[in-house]
Amino acid sequence: MSRLRLADCRRFFDAVVEKSNEIGVSVCSAVVGPEGHVIALERMDGAGFILPDFAIAKAFTCCAFRAVSPRFPDGKVIQKWFQERNPQLMINASVITGGKVYVSGGCAPIFIGNELVGAYGVCGPTSQQDDEISEYGRLKAGWQKAPEKDDTPESVKAHINEIYASIGLNDRKL
Repeated sequence: MSRLRLADCRRFFDAVVEKSNEIGVSVCSAVVGPEGHVIALERMDGAGFILPDFAIAKAFTCCAFRAVSPRFPDGKVIQKWFQERNPQLMINASVITGGKVYVSGGCAPIFIGNELVGAYGVCGPTSQQDDEISEYGRLKAGWQKAPEKDDTPESVKAHINEIYASIGLNDRKL
């Protein structure tokens, strides 16, 4: 069983701060284990006081939904999928979990090999900036947001790619 540790989070947090400073925004970042419990949390000076809760909730949501379906590679897809199909379920999930479910850009699962070991969430001024900053951090940390062995059915991949295109992320493909 692989495990994500506190020390593994430092490169991610450093990269998030680097990109945030480049853009000129302050954010909060969270990393959770596969069960959604916080491993590490960092709030930049100037970031809003509510952002830690949002960052944790984004990461929690990625773990919760990625653990049960290959349909959810990141927060953008989770958000769009529920908007189109069952927005009430997302509201109910948030209520049932005490507000821990929150969908937006800036989050994704973390895999080692084929094992889900956690997820990250970044929260700042806009969802688009969160997405840009978190992806930069993920790449610098060397984290994979998909299992090593991709057994996602082609029909699901096509559906996710349609969602990306419909929200203007034509450069992103599953």
